[in-house]
Amino acid sequence: MSTPADAAPPQPATAPRPFEPEFVAALTTLFEETIAFNRTLGLRISAVTATHVAGHIEMRPDLVGHHLHQRLHGGVISATLDAMAGLAVMAAIGARHMDEPPAKRMQRFSRLGTVDMRIDYLRQAIGERFTLSAEVVRLGSRIASTQMRFMGAGGTLLATGAATYVL
Repeated sequence: MSTPADAAPPQPATAPRPFEPEFVAALTTLFEETIAFNRTLGLRISAVTATHVAGHIEMRPDLVGHHLHQRLHGGVISATLDAMAGLAVMAAIGARHMDEPPAKRMQRFSRLGTVDMRIDYLRQAIGERFTLSAEVVRLGSRIASTQMRFMGAGGTLLATGAATYVL
């Protein structure tokens, strides 16, 4: 099927507006300082946008799951991926409500909870620093679906995940 010659070409989807520094700072403080378990894990946020979040953790002796091989504990991997996916959902909700002040958007996360999560461990997590990322695949009115990645040195993919959250 052809289109008339004078028809306007399709326009690319508009990129989401960037978050205000105040909103990013509030999310970062929530994740790095307020949530005690994230603080225990040493989770640090490195990027927050409407469509992608990233962070990292440093290896420490108290995070080792196998003492002979100095492998990171699988529970640390799943907990950090769960946290990153939750952050991705918060960012997506924040982007949906850019008409509201940052403080009001921060109040929208009080009911957020993990409904289901699957982690695939692909390789041993051995190293000094690990990076994580997450995106929202679908943000509905009550449920959000996410995908996550856990990487080692040089971007080697160590684990992947998918999770669903209730809003």
